Amino acid sequence: MDRTIGALIDRAAAADPARVALVGDQVRLTRAELREYVNRLATGLLRLGIQKGDAVLLQLPNWAEFVYSYFALQKIGAVPVLLVSGYRQVEVDHLCRLTEATAWIVPQTYRKMDYPSWIGAVREANPQLRHIISVRAQDEDANFTARLEELMASASDANAESQITARRPQPTDMAHILPSGGTTGLPKAIPRTHEDYLCNVKFLHDAGEMSNDDVCLLAVPVGHNLALLNVVGAALVGYKIVLLDSTRPEDLCRAVQAERVTYFPTVPSLLKRILEFASIGDYDLRSLKKISAGGEPTTPDLVERVRQRLQANYITEFGMSEGPLCRTRLNDDVKTVCGSVGKPICPDDEFRILDDAGRALPPETDGELAARGPGIFAGYLKNPEENQRAFTTDGFFRTGDLARFDRSGNVTITGRIKDMINRGGEKISPAQVEKLLLAHPDIADAAVIGMPDRALGELVCAYLRPAAGKDPIPAEIIAFMTANGASKLLLPERFEFVDVLPLTEAGKHDKKALREDIKRKLEKQEWGK
Repeated sequence: MDRTIGALIDRAAAADPARVALVGDQVRLTRAELREYVNRLATGLLRLGIQKGDAVLLQLPNWAEFVYSYFALQKIGAVPVLLVSGYRQVEVDHLCRLTEATAWIVPQTYRKMDYPSWIGAVREANPQLRHIISVRAQDEDANFTARLEELMASASDANAESQITARRPQPTDMAHILPSGGTTGLPKAIPRTHEDYLCNVKFLHDAGEMSNDDVCLLAVPVGHNLALLNVVGAALVGYKIVLLDSTRPEDLCRAVQAERVTYFPTVPSLLKRILEFASIGDYDLRSLKKISAGGEPTTPDLVERVRQRLQANYITEFGMSEGPLCRTRLNDDVKTVCGSVGKPICPDDEFRILDDAGRALPPETDGELAARGPGIFAGYLKNPEENQRAFTTDGFFRTGDLARFDRSGNVTITGRIKDMINRGGEKISPAQVEKLLLAHPDIADAAVIGMPDRALGELVCAYLRPAAGKDPIPAEIIAFMTANGASKLLLPERFEFVDVLPLTEAGKHDKKALREDIKRKLEKQEWGK
């Protein structure tokens, strides 16, 4: 296996230059063409003065230009800093200062994002940020110092190839920096090396039985690790990726039909919307063989609908940008797929469940999931205090997730420590409540949060999206949950029924937005007294 990410592009092109590698909204490129585009941009970036080891902010949506930029930076030993499209001045300025980025690749315009209105402020606060490179610019703009299209204008030659080769990084060099997830505070910076990231990519694809003949549809944002694993995986394994800058069910179904998509990594919320799409029967989706989903509870009903309606295998997975990855296998039964996130993908990574004192717990016991090994990152960038909290004395990374092992070694995620609802000293897992709610036939989607309460600190609040044509009643939901074994602690004390649950860019429930919504409603009630 090639041990640096940029080298994957060359290997794939050499093996089968005419095979289609990338489909975007404006291009359809073979492996040889993709390699040429990447090398042209790498040459242009060198001419611009981007040096080996330089951090470069990469903030693009699901456009082919993301792929060119990411691999071009890899080939010259620069370090992409992945930013989601929705990051604004505060997050970009923070990550720019933290990584000491010297360049920023960003659209002139994208949907409702007005990047030029605050590019100047970021640049003024970061004097080391010398280059702002526009993508798909419609006109001249003084905020930008170069155009990506112009950087790619000249064909690469032998001299350019030798310059690129001279800057090829080492496997232990930093490959890219990912921002941490979460809904509070500024993101931490997660550096990954070529070696540890390719370990993730290889074993993730082995577990999913991915092959050269697969076609992967990426609708999740490329700035997230979930998509990036597959961007790099496509180059490693040799399958085609289809980039889609839309999550509308009709666009997703159309792409599956047109490109004969076999694999779709996503999140349960988006998958539910596709299955509820009234015109789904108008599309030929028979090519779809594998769907992987994580980040939210998976219910037996969802798995059965995928298997029956789409005739596809459902893979449940758990992953973090820091490296820990688990997924179920294609031959796992429904109970394993719904009740766990499978086994760790890398045979050399060690996973443990720890108690509050850091001691390993036996199977069937809840505690904090921790991991160490060749697929796990070494620590957050310039953050010794957080690293001291995040790692045990013997090198295990504390994920912050509550979990347990079963007797077969499968991992079940039972909650997020920081998301736990503290009701008068009793800790309640939102994931556990959501699982019970989603079993109700009249509930299409559920998100559970802690609601502020003066007496008990927090109460359980459930935001519910009813199934089509249904009008669930709180008392009946409570009775259903009780009949299914829910204790009084797990019963929501407030229900909010909504037509749409807000989602993050990654397609997960936006619980920060829900907490703000319930806070506003409670404040309004107080004023109304």
